[in-house]
Amino acid sequence: MQEQTQIFGIRAVIEAVNAGETIDKVFLQKGLKGDLFGELEAALRQHSINSSYVPVEKLNRLTKGNHQGVVAQISPIEFHDLEQLVTTVIESGKIPLFLLLDQLSDVRNFGAIIRTAECTGVNGIIIQKKGGAPVNGDTIKTSAGAVFKIPLCKVDHIKDAVFYMQASGIKVIAATEKTEDTLFDVSFKEPCAIIMGSEDKGINPSILKVVDAKAKLPLLGDIESLNVSVACGAFLYEAVRQRLK
Repeated sequence: MQEQTQIFGIRAVIEAVNAGETIDKVFLQKGLKGDLFGELEAALRQHSINSSYVPVEKLNRLTKGNHQGVVAQISPIEFHDLEQLVTTVIESGKIPLFLLLDQLSDVRNFGAIIRTAECTGVNGIIIQKKGGAPVNGDTIKTSAGAVFKIPLCKVDHIKDAVFYMQASGIKVIAATEKTEDTLFDVSFKEPCAIIMGSEDKGINPSILKVVDAKAKLPLLGDIESLNVSVACGAFLYEAVRQRLK
């Protein structure tokens, strides 16, 4: 899977970017200079592609090939357009259920969430272009192939997706401990989108300010939080439970 989702070499990555390949992230060697490298950096900025500067040892671990200081991770899936997906789901007559992931970083958590989302009838998952976990071999394996069965969308900022959902008549519910309401106090029966935060920081405070509702899981033990994929499963199955009543 790694070989199928990687390309390397400055010129090869430039051509892939300009050809519109679905690139999750580009790793660039620290301190690299030159006109061609500058052309690549400009192309990455123009197309808003996530990139990071790393030591050459990192690149050598990613590939045994002549990487020339550049390795790109190519997504094995095509991402959907958010507006088109929301319109399609609404017009289908289904009660929309979307999942927004605010910079979730662990690929195995990401894969597990995709698997649960597919099992619970989620209509689409929205992630941010930068800062989140990529769709790679580990994601695919952990999702048990569900990544190929559920639409995924990328947006510049999760807040953009929140505003679009709200403008489309979809209630946005944040899974956060910063509330007195539990998930059993919130209605998931109407069109809704659930936001899950990152493993370490949760949901961005600026996003919490604009959501329609907040809900938390009741925790009865001494541990203060659940793994995000487990918490997501609890929220999604509460939505299923309410909608099946």
